[in-house]
Amino acid sequence: MSISSSYASNRLTNQNISTFSGPEARRSQNTSTAFSYASDRLISQNISSPSVSEVSPSLELISLPQPSSNLELPLIDYNAAEIVVDGIPVSINRGFLAENNSFFREIFKKDGSPSYLLSNLLPFGKVGYEAFQFFLSYLYTGELNPPPLEVSTCFDEECAHEACRPAIDFTVDLMYASSIFNLPELVVHFQGRLVNFADKAYVEDVIPILLAAFHCQSDELVNQCVGRIARSEAVEPLHEKAIRKIHKALDWDDIELVKLLLWESNVTLDDANSLHYAVAYCDSKVVRELLHLGFTDVNRRNSQGYTPLHIAAMRREPSIIVSLLIKGASASVLTFDGRSARSICRRLTSIKNYNDKTEQGQVTNEDQLCIDILETEMRRNPMADDASITSQDAVDDTFDFKLWLKL
Repeated sequence: MSISSSYASNRLTNQNISTFSGPEARRSQNTSTAFSYASDRLISQNISSPSVSEVSPSLELISLPQPSSNLELPLIDYNAAEIVVDGIPVSINRGFLAENNSFFREIFKKDGSPSYLLSNLLPFGKVGYEAFQFFLSYLYTGELNPPPLEVSTCFDEECAHEACRPAIDFTVDLMYASSIFNLPELVVHFQGRLVNFADKAYVEDVIPILLAAFHCQSDELVNQCVGRIARSEAVEPLHEKAIRKIHKALDWDDIELVKLLLWESNVTLDDANSLHYAVAYCDSKVVRELLHLGFTDVNRRNSQGYTPLHIAAMRREPSIIVSLLIKGASASVLTFDGRSARSICRRLTSIKNYNDKTEQGQVTNEDQLCIDILETEMRRNPMADDASITSQDAVDDTFDFKLWLKL
């Protein structure tokens, strides 16, 4: 029996065990894995099986390189190598991965270099550093560990983290890794999690799930996401042709053309939700020029209940958030489902991203800056129904948001 066949057996056994199983299930899984590894090594060496207490393979033993079981394949360099993920080198056991994973076996057959860039190996999608480490841990141990909280939970302490954006993004990364690295049992597992997310997530957070479903050829997940998005779509607006022209002019950063189109038609900036569009897709300079025209309601809701500030919080661009606040955008306005711009921003930001160190010379990172700006505005104009912010915390109305940024 080869190690690769043993791993296949282990993963099939573990497939029906929940990622977050209890202590008894975990001990049973570990014992099964240990027996399988030990049995393979002992059979190959014609040594009689030891007692249960003697079977305790370490990660070092499991990771030892083994000669290829397929003599028809070209020989693979079994020396150690590294894969660079998000700029961080990750040491790998080339022989172990080649023996136990068909994707890496083909990579190492073609290229025996000591270092690889993960982004160059992926045909689609993205796999971050933490997701790649999670994947390697599964290959080396045969176990699914709980996801790291710092990248799979958001910065909002009130969130249940059942479908917040960091949880979705991390699972999408794992879906890409499982599909690309040819681990069908993990594809089924993470597809199930994403199906659950698609039902609970805000519609704007379903898009990355849909893209992953398309690339990984998961028809069930594609249908789930399309149905979820379709239920939220608004009816086509009036004056659609004129509105599209205004949006195109904004894409070209041409405010003068926008003014000409407004003069030629009966459409207003608010009819076209021009500020919403610019905040979502345009440069911060275009947003400021549009605000300078003074023809738009800075707190207008679109058909989905979002104000421009809500969309700016989704984009997490500090300069746009500040521009809107200076022009009178209200941070206390809630979406139809009860979210403020601050809560939107917090639920899009993972704990890791909020606490990330910044480059030398920067005061803070942009994710942290967006949250801090919105929280300052909430203290300046506190909501009556938000017990966490009291009038005693309010700062003077003359607070100048330009102190945050050079606009």
